[in-house]
Amino acid sequence: MTDSNLPEKNLGEENSGGLKKRNKQKKSKEDAWKLDGPKDPFAMLDALPEEKQQEIQRALHLFSLGKGLPRTLEEASRRPYPFWDTQPVPKLGDDNATTHGPIEVDKVSVREEPYSLPQGFSWAPLDLGDPLRELCALLNENYMEEDDNTSRFDFSPEYLLWALCPPGWLPQWHCGVKVNGNQKLVGFIAAVPTNIRIYDTEKRMAQVHFLCVHKKLRSKRMTPVLIREVTRRVNLQGVYQAVYTASGVLPKPVATCRYWHRSLNPRKLIEVNFPISSLRGNMTVQRALKLNRLLEAPKTAGLRPMTRGDVKGVHMLLQGYLNKYHLAPVLSQEEVEHWLLPRENVIDTYVVESSAGVLTDFVSFYTMVSRVLNHPVHKGLKAAHSLYCVSSSTPLPDLMEDTLFLAKSKGFDVFTVLDLMENTSFLEKLKFGIGDKSLHYYLYNWRCPTIGLKMKIGFTKNIFKAIWIEV
Repeated sequence: MTDSNLPEKNLGEENSGGLKKRNKQKKSKEDAWKLDGPKDPFAMLDALPEEKQQEIQRALHLFSLGKGLPRTLEEASRRPYPFWDTQPVPKLGDDNATTHGPIEVDKVSVREEPYSLPQGFSWAPLDLGDPLRELCALLNENYMEEDDNTSRFDFSPEYLLWALCPPGWLPQWHCGVKVNGNQKLVGFIAAVPTNIRIYDTEKRMAQVHFLCVHKKLRSKRMTPVLIREVTRRVNLQGVYQAVYTASGVLPKPVATCRYWHRSLNPRKLIEVNFPISSLRGNMTVQRALKLNRLLEAPKTAGLRPMTRGDVKGVHMLLQGYLNKYHLAPVLSQEEVEHWLLPRENVIDTYVVESSAGVLTDFVSFYTMVSRVLNHPVHKGLKAAHSLYCVSSSTPLPDLMEDTLFLAKSKGFDVFTVLDLMENTSFLEKLKFGIGDKSLHYYLYNWRCPTIGLKMKIGFTKNIFKAIWIEV
């Protein structure tokens, strides 16, 4: 609007000084939209208040997802998968396999040189010092799972060392991407070795996890390069199969489970809108507190924390238990010690010892902490995720009821399980509510019949929170 278009009344009321001031103010507002040279949009974003940054990131996140990753096979069948169509994985339209074996034969020779990255970036080994400062910064700022961007995982160095460095781990299977100029870590993917039994076949595999690309660089198509590079490095060790999980449907799940949650801190979960069916609808805080009341003390005799001296007994219980499942890890005694021996704020395991000194049962759960974004009261959420629960003497619902008490006493807000193995025997009895997400299991370069029965899945180790970006 120019001065000639202003109402005459306003013109008459303005003195010359006021008019100049008004013009100066209007000019400064107009100049704010003028381009005085190239500006860094990321610098402009960083200059905004944190709350405004989160609003913009949430909008961009939802825009980039479109309708979101498909949650069902029917939805996925209508989506293109240009990258996965080039990989040795079953296609979504394939009939259910009746044979077992690799999709591609083992390679005679494997590419020696790393795959090329976009200009200005280079491959870098993971720095396990300081302690894992770079990786924590990358994951905690860019590794988001919630579609509405209301929470973000808050990984600790202790948790990452536990997840990344099991027995037999290889440093070259930790693939980092850094900016050449400032050496900042902006991309990462990792794999750890594991033995997996699929039906009657045992295979040495890579468990792939922690795929993460900095949110400002996701347009550079780094995800396919990261997947190809970790595959190349794994192949160099003579391993040609992998196992991974995702919350969305990709080509093609070998099994699918659903998350269930038990409230340990109902008031907090209601206030942060935690997605659990038992706290929705007309549920009030007082009613939720009453319905989710726990034991005042464990009732299982001989229940105590696991010690190093229990490793052999726990190993025997676990391997005997997992033998009845179609998809399960085959763990050594050393691996059982690594994954199950208690570590503060990482993994908790409790055993039941009989009066004769024999281990009869055990239960374990690991710690996942999330940062709650833009909440006026709550800053974090502490979740216990069930790992393995083996019951040969104590009824499983009773053992899990004691476990809920133990988790609550350690300050956890919610207890999460998958509806696999024998977990369905206690879900309703112990007031677990169904969650809004599923977990899909995938095998890379291996064809086998789909595992339709959830109780035939003995692979619960979702400690890696693998989230595969659709490419």
